[in-house]
Amino acid sequence: MGVQAFKEAQFDRAVELFTKAKELDPSLLNAQLYLATAYASQFIPGAPSEENIRMGKLATDAYKEVLQGDPKNLSAIDGLASILYQRAGQPFDPDMFAESKSYHRKHTELKPQDPQPYYSIGVIDWALSYQGKTRLLQAFNQSVGGEGLKDIDPLPEVLRVEYVREFGGMIDEGIQVLAHAIQLKPDYDDAMVYLNLLYRRKADMVESAAERARLTEMADELLDKVKEIKQKSAGGIE
Repeated sequence: MGVQAFKEAQFDRAVELFTKAKELDPSLLNAQLYLATAYASQFIPGAPSEENIRMGKLATDAYKEVLQGDPKNLSAIDGLASILYQRAGQPFDPDMFAESKSYHRKHTELKPQDPQPYYSIGVIDWALSYQGKTRLLQAFNQSVGGEGLKDIDPLPEVLRVEYVREFGGMIDEGIQVLAHAIQLKPDYDDAMVYLNLLYRRKADMVESAAERARLTEMADELLDKVKEIKQKSAGGIE
């Protein structure tokens, strides 16, 4: 009954039935997993209401409870990584992004040939490094007044050094995992898009104008590759 209610998107009813099943048999992991997923299905990323925030926390706690009984449950690992990512976006929560990333890493440990969790780690590394640069630029522009620096402008040395110190390792990790995702799935255009973005963040880290230009060119080449893949997918190229 609970599964049927879930499939019919009657999530309140599904929660009631899966909660009852869990009470009757606490070892029934499938009921716990469905309960967590029913909570997660009702969560709206970015919605500020107390009820929505509560639903996100309920989903998180329910997935973690599944993992207490079955630490290698991939559905719970992926569900937890996803709900944490959704909760972390607004308001921006770096710690929750980092926790989401930790569960994607667990997936790679269990199934290292799956490209998706590597992609997700790379996306999180980009989100954190992009937000970090935005924060640095805003503080700098406020301090100097006027129009200030734009995102595409090379960073002044003092900001470049600080950016490397805070995010250099994260950007290198993101580049590595996205490249690995593409190695596992050569037509992974979404991974190419984020690898392009991280090459641009890497360009912010280097001193040499020539190296910055080289990294920017690598990013542009990836965008060309993405266009080619999409054209083939749409039937534009035989």
